[in-house]
Amino acid sequence: MPEGEIAADDPRAEDVVELLGRHLAFARSHSPPEDVHALDVDGLLDPAVTFFTFRLHGELLGVGALKQLDGWHGEVKSMHTAETARRRGIGRAMVDHLVGIARARGYRRVSLETGSMSAFDPARSLYADAGFESCGPFGGYGPSRNSGFMTLVLGTGPSDGASYDDAR
Repeated sequence: MPEGEIAADDPRAEDVVELLGRHLAFARSHSPPEDVHALDVDGLLDPAVTFFTFRLHGELLGVGALKQLDGWHGEVKSMHTAETARRRGIGRAMVDHLVGIARARGYRRVSLETGSMSAFDPARSLYADAGFESCGPFGGYGPSRNSGFMTLVLGTGPSDGASYDDAR
């Protein structure tokens, strides 16, 4: 893991609001409005969402969140690394942290939605390198040519033996 610390944080902090603004601006500049699924500050305050920051000596370098979809399925949300901190392993550290939290909570699967356009290639590559594989829409998402869906299976499935699709 790169030097720094990942910890639960308040999405209303001034530096976080600024970084989230850049994250939303990026998403809006590359996706049509109906396919921008990044959470704003209010969305990150949802009780189902746990929000984390990556800081080095107090400086905010990255953010990420984990949303509980149900008792065994979580969703990676609002992943963003400050432009000046990219290519230093911060995004991978955050993904690994979120997956670790999901495992500790007993989730069987972690999924995510990201853009399908070339601007999102680095994100899709990061997730693939972390073991995520392409999948269909999940949760409340519908099919969209502008979205890429990925999932990482953490366990063997729901205890009743149902498939993941049946358990949705």
